[in-house]
Amino acid sequence: MADEVAGGDSPGSDPSSGLLAAGDPAAEARMRHGLRRMRVIATTLLAVMVTVYIIAWRWGASGAPGWVDYVAAAAEAGTVGALADWFAVTALFRHPLGLPIPHTAIIPHRKDALGRGLQSFVGTHFLAEDVVREKVDQLGVAARVGTWLRRPENAERITAEVSSRAAAMISGIEDDLVRELVEKSVLPRLLERRWAGALGLALDRVVTEGTHHHLVDLLVSEADEWLRANPDTVLRLVREQAPTWSPRWLDEAVAARAYAEALRFVADLRDDRGHRLRRAIDTFLLTFAERLRTDPELGEKVEALKRRIVAHPEADRAVTAIWVTARGVLLDLTTDPHGAARTRAAETLAAFGGRLVTEPELAATVDRAAADVATRAVRRYREDIAAVIGDTVARWEPAATSRRIELHVGRDLQFIRINGTVVGALAGLVIHLLTEVLL
Repeated sequence: MADEVAGGDSPGSDPSSGLLAAGDPAAEARMRHGLRRMRVIATTLLAVMVTVYIIAWRWGASGAPGWVDYVAAAAEAGTVGALADWFAVTALFRHPLGLPIPHTAIIPHRKDALGRGLQSFVGTHFLAEDVVREKVDQLGVAARVGTWLRRPENAERITAEVSSRAAAMISGIEDDLVRELVEKSVLPRLLERRWAGALGLALDRVVTEGTHHHLVDLLVSEADEWLRANPDTVLRLVREQAPTWSPRWLDEAVAARAYAEALRFVADLRDDRGHRLRRAIDTFLLTFAERLRTDPELGEKVEALKRRIVAHPEADRAVTAIWVTARGVLLDLTTDPHGAARTRAAETLAAFGGRLVTEPELAATVDRAAADVATRAVRRYREDIAAVIGDTVARWEPAATSRRIELHVGRDLQFIRINGTVVGALAGLVIHLLTEVLL
């Protein structure tokens, strides 16, 4: 039984490369020590039973007291039980005593079948949709994510990680690639579609939703600032339009009044959302949007303009210039840790994390979504996930597989040998007692 005591225990004896790395060397050393210790205990107990049986048998043959027969019977049965369980445990991992006995060395010889069986078991009982959904529900995904995400440093960590990856991706895009993509993919699609109808729908939606008011506000604000910063220019322009025969004082008065009226008009236009000029702009834009959708003549003019724009020799350079500008803006937004974009993104993430914790309905929605995603993934990829087990086991070297499995479960299996020895001895004692009483 030398193979039982020493087989597979020496460090560095594992030549395989599949199972093969034991993650924690200290933990593996502890397992090896525990396995060796339990083997020694089980084997020592077997040796004790053999020794007791020989002593009791020799003593009984030379006229020993009657109770020695009971000891001999217990020791004999204990020896048989110990040997039987030693054989059973050893046969799982190797041929006992190196003898090629049928149905021994089960794990090395049948590791592929065992791997496929484990694959089927895991796929059926662990990757079942109801099991996965129940487990995801128990995790409380929304509460865990929300608790972690609501902390500003964690939200900033995610923002920084996403920003750095986005910046790396943007920086790696070559200008020629963008130009080629626009020329071969974007422009052909733009040319094959008529612009007028789409522009009409977009303009109608912009006006209906009031988005254009932001542009009007910007233009009015700029006009107001320009008027206040350039009064002399306005006054001079008005005076230059005056008749040559009008007196100068009259020109000055008219210019001053015109300037004051311009300031008042711009202020009214800025403050009054229902100003008649604003309404006129809305009416004009809506009418123009309708014409874009319904007027064939205007549609043809738009198509002609589209073709001239696309065919213009400056179009390629314009695309490159737009991309370079956009890339610069995007890099500024993603690389500045104190910029408005990253700050706002981190604040939004932290606020969303807080909502996940404080709003049960939102949390329930996220939990359901997480469970749905997990179950859909299991439904679609269950066979592929479970196949990892069978494929991995198939790549393992048989002898190394046996040693590694024995390292993990062999210590517990030695208790089978110990129990077999003790139970066998008790059974032998009871059988001998019953034989003496009944016969």
